Amino acid sequence: MNDALQKAGISPTLTVGEVARRSGVTVSTLHFYEAQGLIDSTRTAGNQRRYPRTVLRRVAFVRVAQRVGISLADIGTALATLPASCAPSREDWARLSASWRTELDERMAQLQKLRDTLDDCIGCGCLSIDRCKLRNPLDRLGAEGQGPQRLLVRTAAAKQNGKPQDAA
Repeated sequence: MNDALQKAGISPTLTVGEVARRSGVTVSTLHFYEAQGLIDSTRTAGNQRRYPRTVLRRVAFVRVAQRVGISLADIGTALATLPASCAPSREDWARLSASWRTELDERMAQLQKLRDTLDDCIGCGCLSIDRCKLRNPLDRLGAEGQGPQRLLVRTAAAKQNGKPQDAA
């Protein structure tokens, strides 16, 4: 790929400023991602960072994963499974995304439930909404556990273990 890029007059590496402009993150964010081991660069003879073009996909992946609530630690663990010496393949990315499918499905279910029921009794025990008297009389849901019992979506792991763990 590098030969084809060079023949077309496109550099196979990017400066930190070029990566920042193209990816939409600040230079300091790129430095932070590098310090966290999420991306790598090489150095020129003048000690300037150069990134392979494949870093753009990694940065995009980090940004989107963070946006949906995946921790940097989990993102780093996932990225560590990708090949370091070459661009990840479609299969690599498919494997990585499949590993988060259940967690993302649970998060989406929790967000939809929040969106659809927040204006109703959520079973938190406040008893301040008129519908609480019907849906949670005398705070009966408090016996089922902590938090907003009518709002929580149980995770697959919690269902298997029978534990009152939520997806939030």
